[in-house]
Amino acid sequence: MAIIRIKNLLLRTYIGFNEEEINKLQDVIINATIEVDLNQAIVHDSVDHSYNYKTVTKNIIALVQAHQFKMLEKLTQSILDEIMKNKNVRFARVEVDKPHALRFAESVSVELETRRDRPAEIS
Repeated sequence: MAIIRIKNLLLRTYIGFNEEEINKLQDVIINATIEVDLNQAIVHDSVDHSYNYKTVTKNIIALVQAHQFKMLEKLTQSILDEIMKNKNVRFARVEVDKPHALRFAESVSVELETRRDRPAEIS
């Protein structure tokens, strides 16, 4: 298994439910950890068996920029769902920070993770 990390992806989106947030683009910072089986890609030095992190990053960008979210939790889950669309992903963890959401705090974040069930062993 390989671990791929997307670090500090800075995007802007509509997030929040307070009057001052609803119509204002705000920064979010996305970090993702993705566990994927890349053994065949490594053995064969082949892109055909690899995981295209550029594509998933583009999909995350499109998702975040195309939608409006009331809750940071919903945004985080939506990104996690996007990552898990690839069946080779075994595990993913996503953390989304909303800078300056709280007075006196650098940011607030929500972190969610999921693991794909392993296939049953045949005996």
